[in-house]
Amino acid sequence: MFHTRDISTMIILNDSNDDNSLVFSLESLTQAGIILIMSLAIVVTNVLIIATFVNFRGPSEVINCYLLSLSVADLLCGLFIVPLSVYPALVQNWVYGDILCRVVGYLEVTLWAVTVYTFMWISVDRYLAARKPLRYETIQTKTRCQCWMAFTWISAAMMCCPPLLGFQKPLFDAEAYICMLDWGNMAAYSATLSILILGPSLITIIYTYTYIFTMMKKLRSGVPIHDKEYATALSENLSNPSHIMSFVLVIAFWVSWTPYIGVKIYEYIMGVKLTHPFLHFGIVWIGFLNSFWKSIIIVTMSPQFRLALRIFCMTICCRYKGRMQAELIGMEADD
Repeated sequence: MFHTRDISTMIILNDSNDDNSLVFSLESLTQAGIILIMSLAIVVTNVLIIATFVNFRGPSEVINCYLLSLSVADLLCGLFIVPLSVYPALVQNWVYGDILCRVVGYLEVTLWAVTVYTFMWISVDRYLAARKPLRYETIQTKTRCQCWMAFTWISAAMMCCPPLLGFQKPLFDAEAYICMLDWGNMAAYSATLSILILGPSLITIIYTYTYIFTMMKKLRSGVPIHDKEYATALSENLSNPSHIMSFVLVIAFWVSWTPYIGVKIYEYIMGVKLTHPFLHFGIVWIGFLNSFWKSIIIVTMSPQFRLALRIFCMTICCRYKGRMQAELIGMEADD
């Protein structure tokens, strides 16, 4: 199929000393601009979140370890994946070579796996806070959570290695302007990896949040709990905004990637490929946009993070950071 190009919407850059010229259409400029803005937004918001968590010296929840891991994964995406699609979107071609294309594809699937596994650990953390409120602080220590996250990053990096080290040529998506590994020639491995990543994560998330919301409903309905100490601890834990925030993070992630996954499943079942460039471009980058939305959700739904952000903003240029943090934390505790 041949496509006509509207010359009136093109910008032609021609070097007088060279016969080569670059032709930028309005469509390519718009798409490159969208990708560039996304990259800047992802980097700025996640740098701010990481700096805020690292700067905060007050008592913090264990879930912050997981949120920090999510922000690191999103920052790596904003630094090493998204920006590399800006120039290819302009010239309609991958210009950085097969090796870098392969590395980008590897990073994509690795960071995606880290994110999915991290959501699983967050759901387990919230489940333990509701299931064992009296023992939660002894079960979920920061050291233990940091070990789980280190294990998650290492295992995800190792599981996704075979396609990176294989001999298949990486694929450049000419409609979304992004490189991917060739999973089609490794169908058995791809299916196994999908089961290992999605299976445990989805089952755990569904079970844990079902339990959490069931317990919330019981408390609101006034179901009697005979152990008063347990009831008090449970009520206090379930009133923590982190439960709802973590659930919204999970929902936002899957809502962002569902269009892309749904289209791929449809294409596989029907045996056809949808030829709508704007549709394909949109569903791919809506998925990547989740790296930005997570930051917005954390800022709007976590009172503790807003306190930490306040402290960070007020102490950037202040010499007495430690004293100011202590005063602000004390003020928050008094409130």
